[in-house]
This record gives sequence, C-alpha cells and structure tokens, in this order.
Amino acid sequence: MVKKDTKRLSGCFEDDIRYMNETLPVAESFDVIRRDMVIGGKASVFYYIDGFVKDEVMLKIMDSFLSVTEEDMPEDAEGFARGHVPYVEVDLAEDFDQVVRSVLSGAAGLFIDGYQESIIIDCRTYPARSVDEPDKDKSLRGSRDGFVETIVFNTALMRRRIRDPHLIMEMTEAGQSSRTDIAICYMSDRVDRTLLDNLKQRIESLTLDDLRMNQQSLAEALFKRKWFNPFPKFKYTERPDTAAACLLEGKVIILVDNSPSAMILPTSILDMIEEANDYYFPTLTGIYLKVTRTIITIATVFFTPLYLLFMQNLDWLPEVFEFVAVRDTVNIPLIFQFLLLEISIDGLRLAAMNTPTMLSTPLSVIAGIVMGEFSVQSGWFNSEIMLYMAFVAVANYTQPNFELGYALKFMRLMLLVLTALFDVYGFAVGCILVLCFLVFNKTLSGRNYLNVKLR
Repeated sequence: MVKKDTKRLSGCFEDDIRYMNETLPVAESFDVIRRDMVIGGKASVFYYIDGFVKDEVMLKIMDSFLSVTEEDMPEDAEGFARGHVPYVEVDLAEDFDQVVRSVLSGAAGLFIDGYQESIIIDCRTYPARSVDEPDKDKSLRGSRDGFVETIVFNTALMRRRIRDPHLIMEMTEAGQSSRTDIAICYMSDRVDRTLLDNLKQRIESLTLDDLRMNQQSLAEALFKRKWFNPFPKFKYTERPDTAAACLLEGKVIILVDNSPSAMILPTSILDMIEEANDYYFPTLTGIYLKVTRTIITIATVFFTPLYLLFMQNLDWLPEVFEFVAVRDTVNIPLIFQFLLLEISIDGLRLAAMNTPTMLSTPLSVIAGIVMGEFSVQSGWFNSEIMLYMAFVAVANYTQPNFELGYALKFMRLMLLVLTALFDVYGFAVGCILVLCFLVFNKTLSGRNYLNVKLR
C-alpha cells in the first residue's frame, strides 16, 4: 500500500494553518495560492492551485461568504457547508492528507477558525483539448468523439452512452508522488467478479512511487510481462463507443488520468484485431472485414518466411507459381535483404513520426523513390523482395493495435532467421514457437490469448 500521512486536523486554527503552510510550498510556488478572508467574523483561509479553479465560480462563492454574519455562523463545518456554500460538489476533510491531496488535485480547501474539519469545494477545471476523433482508431460511420487526457471527461463520454444504474465507476489512485487518479469502470450485473476483485487487489497493493508514463506504468505494475513474449497483455482503445460496448459485454475498463485511452480487460487475440468498423456495417460486411483482417494479419507473419523457404528450395515451388522466383542476380543473400528492409521500414516510420507536418509529404516522396527504384537499380535489393516487404509494411496497418503489430513483426523476424539457418526444420520450429507464444501468453484474467484458463 502507498504510505499516507493520516495526521488529523487539530481544531486549532493557527496550528492547522501552520501545518498547511509547511506542507504546501506557498512561499516558493507562485501557483499555490493562500487567500485569507473573514467569514462571519471568523478568520478563514482558502488554499487552491492557480489554473485549476474556476475563477468565476470562486468569485461567486467568496461573494456569498461576505454576506454571512456572525449570527448566521453554524457551530460546525457540516452546518456551514449545508447552509452557506452555494456549490454542488462540497465535502468535509478531517485529515491533512485528504486536504493536501484535494488541493493539489485542483479543489479548494477552506479552513475556518473554530471548525474541526476543512471544507473541500471541488470547483476545479483542467486544461483539455476537444474530444475529437482519434487519428489511429477512426471509423467510417461511427461517432466522431474520442477520449482525452482528462479522466472526468472520459467517464462522461461512456456515461452518456450507458444510462444504467449498474454502471459503476470507482475512483482510486496510485503512486506515492504522482497520486494519479485511476477509474475502474464496470457493469455490476455483468462483470466477472473474480477478475474485478483480482484487479482491485492488485491496484490497492501497488507500492510504486509514481506513474510517470501513466497507463503504461500501470500496465507494467499490474502484470509484469515476460520480456521474451512481446504480445500485449491489454487491449487499448481511444474510442468511447468501443469502451461502452466492452462494458456491456461484461468487461472491465481502466481509465488513467492524463492518458487518452482506455485499458480493456479481459482480452484475447480476436479482441486485439477487432475494430469499430466491424460493427457499424451490416452483418455480412462486418464478417467479411473480420475475416479479411484475420487473413492479412496471419499473412504478415508467414508471407515472407514462406517465400524465403521456397526460394531456398526452388524444386518445391509448383509450376504455376514459378513466376515468383527471383530472376535477377542476387548480390546480397535474401535473408539479409529482408532484415535490412525490416529495419529500414521502421526507420522511415520513426522519421515520419518526428518530421514536421509541412515536410512529411515531400520527404515521403523522396524516401519512396530512393527506397524503391534506386535501391533495386543499385543491386542492393531485388524487386521481388521489395514488393513483398511493401505488402507486409502496408498490411501491418490493417489491424489497429500498435503493440500487436510489433509483436507480429518479432514473430516474423524469428521465422525468417530460423528458416534461413535451418531451412524447413527452422520454419517448423518457428511456427511451433509462434503458437507457444500465443498459448502461454497469460493475461490478467488468468486466461491466454485463445481464452483458455492457465494455471
């Protein structure tokens, strides 16, 4: 468990304010604001973060406090919150940890002389971009909204689609320093209770200092993967309609503050290669898209290794497919051509990610010309190898999961190397290893990618 300071408020106004001034960097940080007031003849202090609170709301609240007289002041903080705080989200805090956490999260903490508790007014607002459709996970006919970095916006996007009291969204936190908000979302009448209890227990027992990489840090802490198995343990989506559909299927959604995507549990290989377009079209069209994507996904793994295997054994090649054989002079062994192109394609992808938008198109044209025609003419690559690697590079984008794409790439590289070294025996062993990676890839639910229970 994350160690927390459970020091309670003393009820002595001077001591409580002194402790808050020592805990919060009021003097050092310009954005940590202390605002002194007199409310009903009693000394009062506001603590809040500049940029998080809504200025207009705070002005109206403070203005209402100025009209409170000494006769109107209740005996305790609960009575004051009920009778004189004109806002919807108000809470009372009895310990300093809750007050400090609330203030640093964006709420305003109010201390009034003579009251045992602090009044927490949650009038915060976070800088946020609009809920535009995600670039990576687009739909032809679906909704055009997407998750953003603000967790409350993301829960509202799902709540808008599911107006059912069984939809539960539990808020917790992780990280002793970051104290990152985590929302666990599920349908109470459909969820797998064993999975849900296991997930809650894992999150509550986390002892990490921070979630510096947000969702990825949480994923690694929840389920430590074996380094040699690249297949992802979680499915991610940036689409609220996809997350809502998974909730209605009985799955659990995990949202992490500052992360514009949702983690979906449990998952399988079939879930990984699904996308929203499969469900926004008629049944026959959806089935066709699923089957096509599955076939192409399998082809990205086995296409080039199979081609290499037949090129090493030309007598196995049927006469009808003799035209696929390499006719030009092979200056560099085929295996090295495949490996060089695998690295080059990744280099181009990384370059495209870091290239300014205004330069991406001309640089892509230049890279296509150099990697295409000139590389073949120079003798480094054969045109057939370029063609098949181009197919594999484009086919990788038929499935939406980025992590799964790289996992399939590593499987393809393993098959290529084993086939080049040990011919047909290496290819057979590689196929068995690929199956083992899938079968023994245990997820958080205790099941593998084929939805089989593992001990």
